[in-house]
Amino acid sequence: MYWGKIIGALAGAATLKPWFVLLGLGLGHWFDVRFAAGYRQFEQQGASIGRLPEEYVRPLFQTIGHLAKSDGRVSEEEIRAARAVMHRIGLGPAQVRNAINWFDEGKHPAFPLRQTVRHLRRVAARRAELRQLFVRLVLEVVLAKNRLGQKERELIWVICTEFGIGRVELAQLETMIRAQKGFRHSPAGDRDTRRLRKAYATLGIDESATNDEVIKAYRRAMNKNHPDKIAGDNPGQAAIAAAENRTREIRAAYEMLKSRRSIR
Repeated sequence: MYWGKIIGALAGAATLKPWFVLLGLGLGHWFDVRFAAGYRQFEQQGASIGRLPEEYVRPLFQTIGHLAKSDGRVSEEEIRAARAVMHRIGLGPAQVRNAINWFDEGKHPAFPLRQTVRHLRRVAARRAELRQLFVRLVLEVVLAKNRLGQKERELIWVICTEFGIGRVELAQLETMIRAQKGFRHSPAGDRDTRRLRKAYATLGIDESATNDEVIKAYRRAMNKNHPDKIAGDNPGQAAIAAAENRTREIRAAYEMLKSRRSIR
């Protein structure tokens, strides 16, 4: 990651003083290192939290729906981001339908946000990482659009206050998510997006597929293309080589999606 160094250098250059450029680079490098470490920690955390219980998932999507609707309308960006969260935490088809219903429940103006968060705080009393994950997933959805309104910020602070998350930690989370968003819109992010789309195409599915559908598509593709499956037809070396190459592509595509979706 390099956004911290770029922003730091530009801020320093604006002062027209060489020492401030170096200082900006140093601070930017520190941010890039912290950002990369934090992102790796989150990815590892996502693979270790286990299957999230309904008493966690329900308030999560109710809260996401409440914040998304708090400015008067739910944007397409927020809907896509909420769908991405559903896939990220490994919801099956029935659970996705439930999550959509909970999202709609949260959109009601009278939704009791503070009471809901307090109940979740008791559920995750000994799991600080689950409370931070909750805030992060909520932020990923509301930051999917370009502007975060004052009402949304007030509601986010209600959540953080109940969870004992301070303003510095909240600012770090927001900065990290915005930096990731910036990366996705950079040339490197575009290349990453193309690789991700190719992985879906290799397995013959689209990005809306559930984790269970990804696993089934992988097994189906491997069963169809593995060299052992054509051994009975006495294939030539070219056919065997093609099957082996196709198998490697399928396995690589699955490993990429498995990592991105935290499939266990």
